[in-house]
Amino acid sequence: MAGFIDEIERLKQAALAELKGAADVAALERSKGAWIGPNGQFTALMKQLGALPREEKPAAGKAINAAKGELEAALAGRREELELKGALPREPTDFTLPGRRRPLGRLHPLTQVTEDIVRSFRKIGFAVADGPEVEDEYHCFDALNTPADHPARDTQDTFYLAGSDRAAPARGQEALLLRTHTSSVQIRVMKSQPPPVRIIVPGRVYRRDNADATHNPTFHQIEGLYVDRNVTAGDLKGTVEFVFRELMGGDTKIRFRPHYFSYTEPSFEIDFSNALVKKLGKDWLEIAGCGMVHPQVFENVGYDPEVWTGWAFGFGIERIAMLRYGINDIRLFYENDIRFLRQF
Repeated sequence: MAGFIDEIERLKQAALAELKGAADVAALERSKGAWIGPNGQFTALMKQLGALPREEKPAAGKAINAAKGELEAALAGRREELELKGALPREPTDFTLPGRRRPLGRLHPLTQVTEDIVRSFRKIGFAVADGPEVEDEYHCFDALNTPADHPARDTQDTFYLAGSDRAAPARGQEALLLRTHTSSVQIRVMKSQPPPVRIIVPGRVYRRDNADATHNPTFHQIEGLYVDRNVTAGDLKGTVEFVFRELMGGDTKIRFRPHYFSYTEPSFEIDFSNALVKKLGKDWLEIAGCGMVHPQVFENVGYDPEVWTGWAFGFGIERIAMLRYGINDIRLFYENDIRFLRQF
């Protein structure tokens, strides 16, 4: 009996020494298997209990259970020590050093350009208006004097919503579409308030374009509308010159060319010139469309065209950003490539 108890104590001390001396978790697991695993030395000793006399078994079993408890406690304690050690940094840490700030994001280049445009217009008294991106044909086309056979109203050019088509009004329903310009907001504002009106309308618009370096089915526009008594094309040109010089530099020059838009009369294309345009090897670049609001549009919203006059214009925000930052592919704005966005 005494010899068996001594053997338990000897194996226990040897196992404790090896468990406590394990250099890492892997070595600890190997020691565990060698001593108290299914084929371990201590487990083999426990199997010898059956060969002891009946009167010696209780004392031997008690000694084995006590030793096993010590080994398991030592195993758990050493594992905790090794795991804590493994979690500590390999290099010493100086906690007196200043902390590391989290990197801050930045505004998307299109957002930056939009805010600059809005800021310029606010300087001369314009308010920002907004409206729905899902529109009906009345606000997007009819009220803007766009005829039913205009190409912009074709399904090849405009996104009509599922279950909504050009024939829907004949069935007593409205044909719904994704707005092709933000001019629909101008109609909503004029129908909701009397003149004078002085607004700009930035927003997302949609057209059936194949994505390439200069086109995208989703892009951003900003439009302006000014309605009051005795408003002239001179007011329009002065406003456009002020805004584009704010955006593109003080050396910017503006010229108007005659054009046709169904909702303005007379209508113009706006070209601009500055040092950037010269670097591109050109004298002028087209940048926007504008004109005096068509009298029919005023009648459609309930304004008397004999009393009120006004002008409207619109241009693409992506085009301004591309010119401003020297970007030659519009798709870069939508790819969310951090390497590109970090430049702004």
